[in-house]
Amino acid sequence: MIINKLNLDGKKDTIDVSDKIVSAKINNLLISNILYKSNANYKGRKAKTKQKNEIKGSTSKIYAQKGTGNARHASKKAPIFVGGGIAHGPKGELNYKKRKLNKSEKKLGIASIITKKNKLNDLIILDDFSKQILKTKEMDSILTKIEAKNSIIIADKKSKDNIFKSARNIPNVKVTDVNHFSAYDLAKFKKVIFTVTSIKELEKRY
Repeated sequence: MIINKLNLDGKKDTIDVSDKIVSAKINNLLISNILYKSNANYKGRKAKTKQKNEIKGSTSKIYAQKGTGNARHASKKAPIFVGGGIAHGPKGELNYKKRKLNKSEKKLGIASIITKKNKLNDLIILDDFSKQILKTKEMDSILTKIEAKNSIIIADKKSKDNIFKSARNIPNVKVTDVNHFSAYDLAKFKKVIFTVTSIKELEKRY
């Protein structure tokens, strides 16, 4: 599919990109499932309480089963006692079940989101950053010119090295490479920016 490409001065040109990436079937249910699984897996699960079997101490009954007139009790480890185990409490990260995300599911979901961005004119293909940009002001000016102040820049390795320092302090802008972005990143930011080399690298995977 032929789509627009911009150079760093904002001038338009065209580029041919595989239909599998920019003109795929949009599956909103699949996108929703991927975002749900991604968020659930990234979420910290550090809260941990001790269960009854993890409390140290005697396991003997606190008093006789019959004859006291009191309720039947086992050891002081029971959840109803102060210092006892916690019933149904958080079990920590090690006991938390990770939600499986298949490779094909991930690929189709990313293609769906990119296609959706393309239809909304929120997908931008930029020329590679051939020279190093050190000043944040200069990088901010480029993003303003292409109307991408809320964006993720998925660059090739060379471009990422050339712009990372100048873009890292700009709010609502993330710079990453084609090997380290997720469906959540694409959905989070309004504009998705690929460099020419990075979109061609992504094409090879589809």
